[in-house]
Amino acid sequence: MEQKGLKRRLSPTNVWAIAFGCIIGWGSFINPGKKFLPNSGVAGTAIAMFLGAIVMVIIARSYAYMVPKFPRAGGEFTFTKNCFGKFAAYACGWFLVVAYLTNVPMNSTAIGLIVDGLDGPLNILKFGFHYQIAGFDVWLGEILLASGILILFGYLNIIGVEKAGFVQTILATLLAVCAGTLCIAGLVSAKAQGINMAPIWGFDKAAAIAAGATTENIGEFAHVGTSGVMSAILATFAIAPWAFVGFDTIPQAAEEFKFSYKKVMTILVVAIAFGCFVYISNNTVAAAALTNWPDRVMAGDWVLLIAAEELLGNFGKILIGVGVSCAVLSGIMGFYLASSRLMYSMSQDGFLPPWFGKIDARHGTPKNAMIFCVIVSLSGPILGREALGWFVDMSAIGASIGYFATCTATLKTMRRDHDGTPGLKILAIAGVIFSLIFMILQLIPIPGLSGVHFGNESYIMLVIWLAIGAVFYFKQRKAFK
Repeated sequence: MEQKGLKRRLSPTNVWAIAFGCIIGWGSFINPGKKFLPNSGVAGTAIAMFLGAIVMVIIARSYAYMVPKFPRAGGEFTFTKNCFGKFAAYACGWFLVVAYLTNVPMNSTAIGLIVDGLDGPLNILKFGFHYQIAGFDVWLGEILLASGILILFGYLNIIGVEKAGFVQTILATLLAVCAGTLCIAGLVSAKAQGINMAPIWGFDKAAAIAAGATTENIGEFAHVGTSGVMSAILATFAIAPWAFVGFDTIPQAAEEFKFSYKKVMTILVVAIAFGCFVYISNNTVAAAALTNWPDRVMAGDWVLLIAAEELLGNFGKILIGVGVSCAVLSGIMGFYLASSRLMYSMSQDGFLPPWFGKIDARHGTPKNAMIFCVIVSLSGPILGREALGWFVDMSAIGASIGYFATCTATLKTMRRDHDGTPGLKILAIAGVIFSLIFMILQLIPIPGLSGVHFGNESYIMLVIWLAIGAVFYFKQRKAFK
C-alpha cells in the first residue's frame, strides 16, 4: 500500500545544508576565471554579490511568510495555485522545473573537470571513446564517473530524506570549512596582494584575446568610466537569481520539516549569507594570489585552483578538490530533492501524470519523480559542460519568475487574511520590483550594457522550453478546468 504523505524527517541544520548546498555549486569555484573576473573584476563581483544577497534576503521574507500559510511540497507552485489559479501555477511551476532540474546535470559535468584539474598530466578519466560538443571534449571515463554519482545520489534520495539530509549536512559543512580556510590563507599570505587585483572592474575578454593582449597591457581593455563600471556590476548582478538559486528550495520540502516554521527566515538568511561569503571570497582570493590572472583567464585555466596552489602548495589543490566536490555533490543532492518535490506536487494537482505523485511505501519519498530526475540528469555527462552552460540563463529566468510569484502571492495573501505588517508589505513590493528588474536585465538587451542579457543560445533554449510547455499544457488542459 502506498504511503499517502511525505515523512517529517528534516532538522533545521538539514534544511540549511540543502539551501546552502544548492546556492554554492560548481559556479563558485569555476566562474571566478570563466565569468566573474573578466566580466566584473574583484570590485564589480563583490558589489554585485553583496547587492544580490541583500535582494535575496528581501525576497526571502515573503518565503518565510508564505511557508506557514501553505506548508506543502511545491513551494512557489503551491503559493501561486492558491492565490492566482491553475494556469499561473502551471507557468510558474514549468519555469521552476528548469531552474532546479538543469542544475543537476550542470553540476555533474563539473566532476570530470575536478578530476582533470587535480590529476595533472595523468588524465585518468580520458579513456574510451570521445567526441566533441560545442568544442568541448567528452570522454567515456568522465561519463561513467559522473553517471555513477548521479545514480548514487538519486538512490540516497529515494531511500529516505533523513539519510539524504545527513549526507547533505556533512557536505555543506565541509564546503564551508574549505571556503573559510582558503579565505584565511588569502588574508595571511604575503603572496596575496591588493595590487594583483587590477583591473578591479574586469576587462573585455573577447577584445583582449582578439588583440593578443597580456597582463602587461590588459589595462587598455579594462572596463572604465560610468558605463564600464555599471556594466561590470550588472553583468554579475543580473545572474544573482542563478547564483543564489537554492535558498528557495526550502519551501519545496516544507511537508518534511520536523521543526517550527518560525525558524524558516533565520535559516534562509544564514544560507544566503554563507553563499554570499563563498562567492566573494573565492573570487577575491583567485585574483589576489596571482600576478597574471588576466593571462590565466584568457588561457581558459582554472584560476582558483592555480591560486590555491600558489598560496598553499599541494594542500591548496586538495582544499579546492574537497571544496568543489562538496559543492557539486551537495548541489546534486539538494536540487534532486527540490525537483522531485516540485514534480510530486504538480502531479498531486493534475498538472503531471499520477505516476509522478507516487510515494514509496517503505521510505515515504516520491520515488518515481526522483527516478525521472535521475534519467534526465544523465544527459549532462553525455552533452558535456559547454552545451549545458547555456542552461545557466534558463535557471536564472526560472528563479526570477519564482521570486516574482512568491512576492505577488504574499501581497494577495496579506490582503485576503488581513495580517502581516506594513514592513512586510514594503519588502514584498520591493521583491516584485527586483524580480522584474532581473527579468528585464536577462531578457532585454540594453544599449551600453554589455555581457548582461541572454546569449543567443539561451534565447533559443527559452523558445524551445516555452514551446514544450505549450504542448504539455494543451495535452493536460483538462486538469486546468
